[in-house]
Amino acid sequence: MTIPKVLGRTSSINVRKVLWTLDELHVAYEREDWGHGFSSTSDPKFLKLNPNALVPVLIDQHGPIWESNAICRYVGAGTPLFPEDRRQRALVDQWMDWQATELNTAWRYAFAGLVRKTPGFTDPEQIQASITAWNTVMGLLSARLVDTGCYVAGDQFTLADIVLGLSVHRWLFSPIERETWPAVSAYYERLKLRPAFQRWSLPEVP
Repeated sequence: MTIPKVLGRTSSINVRKVLWTLDELHVAYEREDWGHGFSSTSDPKFLKLNPNALVPVLIDQHGPIWESNAICRYVGAGTPLFPEDRRQRALVDQWMDWQATELNTAWRYAFAGLVRKTPGFTDPEQIQASITAWNTVMGLLSARLVDTGCYVAGDQFTLADIVLGLSVHRWLFSPIERETWPAVSAYYERLKLRPAFQRWSLPEVP
């Protein structure tokens, strides 16, 4: 079997999702730096792999796969990270999709303005609105963790915890005022015990 290759810079949270998943499963892989500060994703060679010009891309013997959550599902299929049970798998999917839509939408403006310093994301009112929305959705995650008492989909660690764990890390280390959610703090402490999380919970950079 061909060793999979991951294209993408480790400063990307979406790349780190994939790398954490691979490390959690002890899958050997190669990685090439692409994206901001490295090889351009506008290169025709890259666009043939992902026409969206975004990282990450995973390439194995079957060809390329893009979209970070899709890659995580692909890698995690047939393992406890992505349960075979229909109900449990739906819960994992539910929270992975929520991360990609509701949670990402909430933090996008504030993170772009305060951390990435992206031009055009400097409106104080919109930054504050984004921070408020970010704290609100983290409150929804907190309520879920209170219900389960452990991980997002239940008692077992799954792909949902990989994509949300890095999101929690981003929330905790961004320069914003945060609500106090004890269940989220306890969850983060549980994740910190995992060696693969320790490796990929890097300081947030643009």
